[in-house]
Amino acid sequence: QLQFVYSGGGLVQPGGSLRLSCTASTFTEDTYAISWFRQTPGAEYEGISCISGSDGSTFYDDSVNGRFTISRENGKNTAYLQMDSLKPEDTATYYCAATTCPPSFNDDVLASFGQGTQVTVSS
Repeated sequence: QLQFVYSGGGLVQPGGSLRLSCTASTFTEDTYAISWFRQTPGAEYEGISCISGSDGSTFYDDSVNGRFTISRENGKNTAYLQMDSLKPEDTATYYCAATTCPPSFNDDVLASFGQGTQVTVSS
């Protein structure tokens, strides 16, 4: 079953930056879009960004547009999320999925998340 492995989360002060990465545990065709989701306790999963496999086009939710940058490294099944100008409201667990772009959420997407990576923005 496809799952993602993560690195790059942690604690950062408001205004700081982090770079997240996620790597697919099994082969994922470069034509798949890769999406980043996040969740805070008690809230629904929020699809915040994605990058297509066909032409590299990107999508950003209004909450992160202009602050976050998504990229991918084809052939290595890895995607990145560069997060700048972080705010306390960005505190969440972040997840990747191979899904549509803009992001769509379903049970298969949830099953592929893996453990995610925790981002905490606090002074």
